[in-house]
Amino acid sequence: MGILDRHKVIEKNATLLLVGSLLVVTIGGIVEIAPLFYLENTIEDVEGMRPYTPLELAGRDIYLREGCYLCHSQMIRPMRDETERYGHYSLAAESQYDHPFQWGSKRTGPDLARVGGRYSDEWQVDHLRNPQAVVPASVMPKYSFLMNQRIEPTYIADLLATNRAVGVPYTDDQIENAAADFVVQADPFGDASGLIERYGDKVNVRNFDGQPELTEMDALVAYLQMLGTLVDFSTFTPDASR
Repeated sequence: MGILDRHKVIEKNATLLLVGSLLVVTIGGIVEIAPLFYLENTIEDVEGMRPYTPLELAGRDIYLREGCYLCHSQMIRPMRDETERYGHYSLAAESQYDHPFQWGSKRTGPDLARVGGRYSDEWQVDHLRNPQAVVPASVMPKYSFLMNQRIEPTYIADLLATNRAVGVPYTDDQIENAAADFVVQADPFGDASGLIERYGDKVNVRNFDGQPELTEMDALVAYLQMLGTLVDFSTFTPDASR
C-alpha cells in the first residue's frame, strides 16, 4: 500500500481524521506553549513605557466604547510596506498595559500605533467632529457629540484600581491623586507638577479640545496624542539575548 493509499484511508474515516487532527494540534500547541513556562518574562522591558494617565485611560475607554478598534489597528507589522507608512514596528511592551490590547486584524482606516503627535490637537478635533471635512473619502462616522459630553473623574480612582488588579503597576499615590491628575492634564494653567512627577515629563498637559469644559473629546484626544510617543526609537536597541 502506497503513501497515498494510506492517506486515503484517513480521509475516508472521520474518526481517524479527527484523532489525527487533534494529535497534530496538541503537539503543535505543546511546542509553542511549553517554552513560555521557562521564561521569567515574555515581554522585553522598554525604557519610557508607563501606565496611562487617568485622562488617557478614560480616553481609551471612550475609544473602546465607540468601536474605534473595529476599523483601526494598533500594531505595525515588521514589513517594509508597513514600517515605511506607519513607522517603527510595534513592540510587545507597548501593549503591556492594555486590557484588552488593540492589535486588531482589520484596517478600514490607517493604523494608529504611531498617531501621537503626528497631527495637531485641532486636526484631531476637526477629524473627529467631521471626518469628511478633513479626508473627503473617509467612511468614518462623526463624533461631534463628544464635544458636548462633559466628563467627571467620579470613578477614575476605581478604574485605576481595577487596572492594578489585573497587573498594571499603578501606585497608591497615583490612585489617590487620580481625580486631581485627571482634571489638571487638560488645564494648561493648573499645577501639573504632581502629574508629571507621577507619570513622567512626556505627559501632554493642555486644553485638548479648546473648550473651557472638560469633555470626552479632551480625553479621547489626550489618548490619541500619547499613542506611540513613549518609546524613543532613535535610541532603542532590541535585546539580542531573546
